Amino acid sequence: MKRFLSILSTLLISAVAFAQGQLVTWSSHVEKAEGDVYKVIFTGKIADGYHTYTLTDEFSATEFMDPAVTGGELVGEPYELSTPTEETDEFGDLARHYYNEIIIAQDVKAEAGAVFTGTIFTNSCTGGACKAEYYDFEVKIGEGAAVAAADEEPAQKTAFPWGLILQAILWGFAMLMTPCVFPMVPMTVSFFLKGSDNVAQGRFKAGMYGLFIVILYTLPIALLIVITRVIGGESVTADIFNWIATHWLPNILFFIIFMVFAASFFGAFEITLPQSLVNKSDKGSDKKGLAGVFFMALTLVLVSFSCTGPIVGNVLIQATSSNGAWWIPIVTMLAFSVAFALPFTLLAFFPSLLKDLKKSGGGWLNTVKVVMGFIEVALGFKFLSVADQTYHWGLLDREVYLAIWIVCFSLLGFYLLGKLRFAHDDEVTHISVPRLTLSIVVFSFVVYMIPGMFGAPLKALSGYMPPISSQDFVLTAGSGSHQVADVPAQQEGNKYDFLHLPHGLQGYFDLDEALAAAKKAGKPVFVDVTGHGCVNCREMESRVWSAPAVLEKLRNDFVVVALYVDDKYKLAKEDWVTDEATGDVYKDLGRANSYIARSKWNVNAQPNYVLLSPDGEMLVPVRGYDLSVDGFVDFLQSGLDAYNK
Repeated sequence: MKRFLSILSTLLISAVAFAQGQLVTWSSHVEKAEGDVYKVIFTGKIADGYHTYTLTDEFSATEFMDPAVTGGELVGEPYELSTPTEETDEFGDLARHYYNEIIIAQDVKAEAGAVFTGTIFTNSCTGGACKAEYYDFEVKIGEGAAVAAADEEPAQKTAFPWGLILQAILWGFAMLMTPCVFPMVPMTVSFFLKGSDNVAQGRFKAGMYGLFIVILYTLPIALLIVITRVIGGESVTADIFNWIATHWLPNILFFIIFMVFAASFFGAFEITLPQSLVNKSDKGSDKKGLAGVFFMALTLVLVSFSCTGPIVGNVLIQATSSNGAWWIPIVTMLAFSVAFALPFTLLAFFPSLLKDLKKSGGGWLNTVKVVMGFIEVALGFKFLSVADQTYHWGLLDREVYLAIWIVCFSLLGFYLLGKLRFAHDDEVTHISVPRLTLSIVVFSFVVYMIPGMFGAPLKALSGYMPPISSQDFVLTAGSGSHQVADVPAQQEGNKYDFLHLPHGLQGYFDLDEALAAAKKAGKPVFVDVTGHGCVNCREMESRVWSAPAVLEKLRNDFVVVALYVDDKYKLAKEDWVTDEATGDVYKDLGRANSYIARSKWNVNAQPNYVLLSPDGEMLVPVRGYDLSVDGFVDFLQSGLDAYNK
């Protein structure tokens, strides 16, 4: 058992290490040298256990990329202010590595208000696994300028998906009240009442019980991600996530699973794991020591599967398609599992508090089960919608999707009021205050959705709805007539006439076409790296793009191109894209666009926005998911200013 725990601990530590964000976190400051020469000093904090390389390393040198000074000039070459550790590498050669910290500098001759820009490349390694990183900087120097550097980490690159994490935590806590999880409460209490010789030992086992639950949920997805990154690199992991999030097979499979579980929750049949599997795990829990605690945790995970399974799937599918960062699914599942394990861990710590708790049952648990059934029906159609959009089946337009949700939540409201009863429900003789409160919330939500059937934007749901361009009609303001939804006419040369931009914008879906149009029009290019299954992309379009100041600039000052990285449209042979590094040939639109974004701008997430000159040169740093309208306007204006210089 100790050997097993050692292996588990090693794997978990490895997963956590790979789940970190930036391995080298940069800060900078400016020091006055002589005359109008300044020393710009960059300090990189290196993650524990990792090392990076010197500026002169033969294979993996730390490097200043594209350094430039607006209002000044570089003086000499960059140099190191810290001293590396000399050691023998795995090949027996003498190597010079930096641990904990690396300090490098560049001398700059600058006028007042000058700006030093560029990118620092680092390659950080541990145990033979390495991660390449790019840090974009913009440092103001010169008389009267602040000596502080740009933020340690660009906001758009490190924006943490707190909404998704919070959702996972809430689902984790909510699982305790489901019919297949709640009965494990008395079992947990009973196990820990009789399973400890003393208080200290009991609390140690209680802590390990919670840890085992977290490991059983988190470790499999962490191992999948770490192994694919080590073996195949970032692009392989990205391809796996893209496949899970957008391919028809997993999406249709999840849709079917959600519908089957919903039917089970409504009372059509009972879903259980094979009894032999549960029995074997339960027998293992009778063992003494940590082995018994582990099997108790395994029993909990297996028995609760019929309630947690679809929710875990929903959390993971959202995480893999949210912002594209490979570590998000690990952190999201960690948040879910910690929240799920916490109540049971507390019960294991203090079992005597609930030793008289009877086995659960009764009508309120069945009510929770039915409510979850309605929610699962609504959530399940999101998966069908993603497949429908990426493959252009035309099955689930926006008004059809909304109609299903409106009917589903209306029925839920009537159920809470006692107007609907299922097979295992008790008769509702009166309405309690909690049920009345929930029914008011549900019917308010239904009323909010109804205008969406006629073209209302429904910004609060924008990330979960099909795009408004898929809606067949909207009501004309102030009249009872209707008109076709505002789908823009395709511009000349646009080969993908099945794709449309939001808010009536005209544009392109091929980068070369957009660059050619930009040269002809004398405008910069606005590149939208997006996806059909990207929730944050729809939210940006609904909340930020819709602002008049943003729309005006996009319409008048830029040539707009949207690169869908998850579209499954099969390209003509002349449009195939070949990966210069691996030789892989990308034959569908999504993978081709994903490679373009990854290779040209180091972008492997959605949404991301890139401003280019007509020659394809990047004008300003990439901007990611950020709901600040003013910030987005400033971003567009900075691109225009750079283009017009």
